[in-house]
Amino acid sequence: MSLYTMIFVIVLLGMAYAFWHRHTELKQGVIRDDHGNIVKLDDSEKAALQEEVMELRERVKVLERIATDDRGAKALSAEIEQLRDRREEKDDAR
Repeated sequence: MSLYTMIFVIVLLGMAYAFWHRHTELKQGVIRDDHGNIVKLDDSEKAALQEEVMELRERVKVLERIATDDRGAKALSAEIEQLRDRREEKDDAR
C-alpha cells in the first residue's frame, strides 16, 4: 500500500467517524452552536420551536394544496388572504 493510499484511507475513516458521531448526537438531542459548544434549550424555547414548526407545516400543506388543486382564481385569492390574516394575527399576538 502506498503512502497516499494510506493517508486517503485514514482521512476517509476520520470523516466516517465524524459523520457517525454527529448522527448519534442528533439522535440523542444534542445541539451544538457554530463553535461546537453544546447548547441547552429551555422548555419555553423548545415549545416555541415546536409551535413554529407546526405553523410552518400547516402553511406548507396549504401551499401544496393551492399548487395542486385546480380551482378558480377567486378561491385561490381568498385562501391566500386567509393565510395572510392568520400570519398577521400570530405576529400581533407575539
